[in-house]
Amino acid sequence: MKLYDSPWAPSPRRVRIYLAEKGIEVERVTIDLRQGEHFQEAYLRVNPRGVVPALELDSGEVICESSAICRYFETLHPEPPLFGATALDSARIESWTRRIESDGYAAAVYVFRNSRPAMEGRGVPGQWPPIPLIPELATRGTIMWGAFLHTLETRLAQSPWIAGDFFSFADISALVTMDFAKTAKLPQPAPDSALGRWYAAASARPCAQA
Repeated sequence: MKLYDSPWAPSPRRVRIYLAEKGIEVERVTIDLRQGEHFQEAYLRVNPRGVVPALELDSGEVICESSAICRYFETLHPEPPLFGATALDSARIESWTRRIESDGYAAAVYVFRNSRPAMEGRGVPGQWPPIPLIPELATRGTIMWGAFLHTLETRLAQSPWIAGDFFSFADISALVTMDFAKTAKLPQPAPDSALGRWYAAASARPCAQA
C-alpha cells in the first residue's frame, strides 16, 4: 500500500503521528502542495478531491480522510490502542475528537483559509469553481478558537490527557490542531496553564516529530 503524504499539511501529519506512535511503517509518496501537484491529473486519479492524505491499498481501493485511514490501521494493529480499549474509552475518544475537529480545527481552517491572499480562488482546476476569501469566516474562526481553548483548558485541568489517563487519537488530533493554529497566527496557551502543560507533554513524545 502507499500513503500519499505532504510534509507540512496538518491532515497528513495526523496520520504520520498516529503511525509513529503505533510503530507502523508504510510506503509514502510525497505530494508537493506548494507546486500544485495535488491538482495535477496523476494525483487526481488517486483522489479526485485533490487533498491529502490518501491511502492506496494493494487492491487499488483508496481510503481518504486522515481519521478513516487511522481507523483502518487500528483494526489491523490494535496495540497499543489509540481509539480506546473499552466501550467507554472509545466513546470518550470519539466525542473529544469530533469536538476538536468541529470546534478547533475548523476554526483554524476558517482563519487560515480566509486571511491569506495566496488562498484566493483555490479549488480543483476544471472541477470546482474558484473559492473567494470570506473575511467574515476568519472573524468567526477567531471567536471559535477562543471558545475552543477555554474548553480544552477546562478539560485538561481535570485530566492529564484529553480522553482520560492515557494518550489517544484525541490528543493527536488536538496537537495537530494547535500547531496548525500557529500557522494561522491564532493565540496559544500560556506555558503554565493546564493546556500549556498538556501541549508540552504531547509535543515531547517522539511521535510528535513525525
